[in-house]
Amino acid sequence: MRFLLPCLLVLSCLLTVLPGCEPKEDVFTTDPSAKLEFSTDTVMFDTVFAQVGTVTKRLWVYNRNSRAVKVEQISVLNPAVSEYTIIVNGDAGPVANNVEIRGKDSVLVLVRAKLGPGAQTEDKPFLNTDQLRFKTNGNDQQVELVAYGRTAAFHRGVLACGEVWRADKPHVLPGSVLVPAGCVLTIEAGARVYSHAGAAIIVQGTLRVNPDFAPTGPIKPDDRNIVRFSGDRLEPFYNDIPGQWAGIQFDETSSRNNVIRYAELKNSSFGLLVYNPANRQPRPKVTVANSIIQNISGAGLTFASGGQTFDGAGVLSIAGEFDLTNCLFTNCGEYAILGQAGGTFNLNFCTVANFTPKFRRESESLWFTNESVLKTVPGPLLMRVTIRNSIVWGSIPDELFFKNGGDYAALSIQNSVLRTQLYKTDFAGSVFGNLINVEPKFKRPAGQFIDKFDYSLDTLSLVRDKAQPFGVAVDMLNRPRNPATPDPGAYERRD
Repeated sequence: MRFLLPCLLVLSCLLTVLPGCEPKEDVFTTDPSAKLEFSTDTVMFDTVFAQVGTVTKRLWVYNRNSRAVKVEQISVLNPAVSEYTIIVNGDAGPVANNVEIRGKDSVLVLVRAKLGPGAQTEDKPFLNTDQLRFKTNGNDQQVELVAYGRTAAFHRGVLACGEVWRADKPHVLPGSVLVPAGCVLTIEAGARVYSHAGAAIIVQGTLRVNPDFAPTGPIKPDDRNIVRFSGDRLEPFYNDIPGQWAGIQFDETSSRNNVIRYAELKNSSFGLLVYNPANRQPRPKVTVANSIIQNISGAGLTFASGGQTFDGAGVLSIAGEFDLTNCLFTNCGEYAILGQAGGTFNLNFCTVANFTPKFRRESESLWFTNESVLKTVPGPLLMRVTIRNSIVWGSIPDELFFKNGGDYAALSIQNSVLRTQLYKTDFAGSVFGNLINVEPKFKRPAGQFIDKFDYSLDTLSLVRDKAQPFGVAVDMLNRPRNPATPDPGAYERRD
């Protein structure tokens, strides 16, 4: 035993001076036939806004050989001027050198782009291309880089008085913008407004959306004159994802005479918000016509310095006033309309078809209360709710709720289709003309493909012809309504 320890020490010393041996698969090959393979031959970026960074695209680079290879250089074609950058093994830049790929292994290359303004001044995509080059063992292999860019108008901070957003180019909001008190922001027919995460349009003055559009006949849902608000992520995956931006907020003290016509507002945390917790008079008012509010969801929202939290809603009103005609609400994760702290709500020929196929909803689509949201403001507060010729439907048995409904200054529901168990006798009877728990039978309600919905009534619907005119001659798509017995909801049926 006394010789064992010295022998082990000698053996350890010998091992330290012996030449190292690598497994066969880690020996670098210099054979020119050992080429790389790629997960795609083209890294494609969908249409992106110029001067805004893109999402990161992934490119897998495979070494199918049993031995390792050393990629001498991975680079874009013109590193000094390219608008593309890469990330390899955590290092970002236009070039990566001496990248090792073990035998039968792979490496991930991340690609990003930030396009320049391009040559176009109109709302037309321009093409930006480059190449990603891989130099290995004398081989020069390429992967194409392709991006479609759009020149945009960027808006930040406090807007100028009398500003007009036209349809000549997209309007991008990297952060929230403010319409000052006493000023008007006009958004003309066909304009597109894209907002970054968390961005809002805050209106202390007046917002006028599509004020002058006057169609001469029926229009289609994809009519180019409709003003559209959405998030700034243009990849198809984000087409119908709620909560991508904040929404449009109207100030409690000075916002007046707001009008929104022929508009689509989607993918936000709230749609239209009046924040007036102190119940200041006159209350801010918003008139909305021929518009769609969809894909709305946001939990734990906070506004200004009040400290309260709220859930998302297509229309979120805290002591505000809303006139809604020919409007559609759908895929609102918490509420389609949430009215708190009193206010006035007039709904005429509206469709609330609140199906949420991608998430579960437990709250009623329409929810109202005259209770104050501030301890310093005594309640109950003045509340008026009028619903006429409308459809209030969705995926749960009770789609409307009135807290303290007996204390409202006015609560009237007539000639409407209601899904409710709680009020199935309160609003029933010929004096009201309502249809309680009668399936509207929409042509194509939201399901797996929520971007393909059609909430006009099927020809077999039992609720056809059950509305009263009340002075609304056309439907959401400017189609004439039956002057004697129109259909309830935003759409007049098509035979």
